[in-house]
Amino acid sequence: MFLRTEEIEARLDELDRQLMDPGLAGQRERFRQVTREHAEVSRMVDVVRQLRAAQAERDDLTELLQDPDMREMAQADAERLDAAIPALEKQLRILMLPKDPYEGRNLLLEIRAGTGGDEAALFAGDLFRMYARYADKKGWKLEILSSSEVTVAGAQSGYKEIIAALTGSDVYAHLKYESGVHRVQRVPATEAQGRIHTSAATVAILPEADEVEVKIADKDLRIDVFRAGGPGGQSVNTTDSAVRITHLPSGLVVQCQDEKSQTKNKAKAMKVLAARLLEREREAQAAAEAADRKAQVGSGDRSERIRTYNFPQNRCTDHRVVADDGSTFTLYRLDSIILGDMDELITGVTSYFQAEQLRAQEGR
Repeated sequence: MFLRTEEIEARLDELDRQLMDPGLAGQRERFRQVTREHAEVSRMVDVVRQLRAAQAERDDLTELLQDPDMREMAQADAERLDAAIPALEKQLRILMLPKDPYEGRNLLLEIRAGTGGDEAALFAGDLFRMYARYADKKGWKLEILSSSEVTVAGAQSGYKEIIAALTGSDVYAHLKYESGVHRVQRVPATEAQGRIHTSAATVAILPEADEVEVKIADKDLRIDVFRAGGPGGQSVNTTDSAVRITHLPSGLVVQCQDEKSQTKNKAKAMKVLAARLLEREREAQAAAEAADRKAQVGSGDRSERIRTYNFPQNRCTDHRVVADDGSTFTLYRLDSIILGDMDELITGVTSYFQAEQLRAQEGR
């Protein structure tokens, strides 16, 4: 077995020493890197120690299994440990997989209406509320950075586009596989004949950019201010508080108008711009490494249709997760998923991609 348990524990000791260095606190980026790695390695060490204890306990049962008076009791414990040890070994192998460089980051969630007109905008609104409820269950903080709302008579409001920042523990690890095209099949609120329509919305998960990763020079920006449009509170529609930022080298355009303050809108727009520039770099790097893409499972290509939400059948199907018999991962409880009860769905998708990564790693 290739598990380097002594090396893992030695690395945790080294990280503990680094965290005790008074000079580390003054190195913001280095401090962030060390604390992230410390959290990751601590999880590994915890599993290593559970595994070691389980193996020692299993070894101790060998003699008891030969004793007629103790065999029945020892057999039950042996069966429990024989199931636990491989599970712990697999958990440790998953923890030891090459890390996503953006693990531990906060993220930006972008949802855009796709094909389907007003129904697509309503579905984008449903997706946003689904993720917002899931974030609330996880104790994450959600802040809307920009939105373009659509109001449809007789229906809950939707969005042509909405961008939100999500902050919290392991937020990127939970949501990084959500990027892609999400498809809905249902009878729209705008449908008088009761026919089922198919519409789509696009979800993008963008890791928040660190300052050292994305350098944005003032000379590369054109900043325009204008009066916010649409529904708004006091002062929102009466002052030039909205901000549009054009990044001249890339042509990317970002605008924010939700705040009354021009300064706050600019800060939000810059956060979105930095995340989009980082995403461009990620995509360029992935294209350059196309030969290694088989190992890059779960890249989150947002042009790919990843999931279908079928309301008449109360069905949610993730098309990427395919079993050996060719069946796709399907849950028949869409009513609770759309209300934010996403743990089973998220866990199923994440486990699949982790298994694919393990298979690729062990096949090398």
